[in-house]
Amino acid sequence: MVCDQLKDCKTYPMEVLTDADVPEMKALVMLTQPGPFSDRTIDFGTFLAIKEDGKIIAMAGQRMKVPGYDEVSAVCTHPDHQGKGYARALVHEISHRIVVGGNTPMLHVRSENLAGIKSYEAVGFKTRRQFIFSVLKPA
Repeated sequence: MVCDQLKDCKTYPMEVLTDADVPEMKALVMLTQPGPFSDRTIDFGTFLAIKEDGKIIAMAGQRMKVPGYDEVSAVCTHPDHQGKGYARALVHEISHRIVVGGNTPMLHVRSENLAGIKSYEAVGFKTRRQFIFSVLKPA
């Protein structure tokens, strides 16, 4: 999906995540399974979080960069906090930062993730292409 025109959405207080947050980020990724995430993923770009009582309850960031496009990645919300618009707000803010940097936001979403697709469309993303995505791991 790509976003050529951002739509406004509700905002929440967010903070930039650092290397110190990686263990908690990885725990949220393991719980929610948004896609590949390793110790060094945070090095690819800015990652933002919404926190409650000092704990990450939702996050999103930037990963892959290709000429003219930056990927919005690792979008996930703890199951106890879903449905409040946190992911939408994070995707909007990361996308805004990408646009300010002169690129177009893009992201990948599984076709069965209907709630995610609806949320991304509400921010202004549109399906650009459908394809098969595989993650290969060493034997």
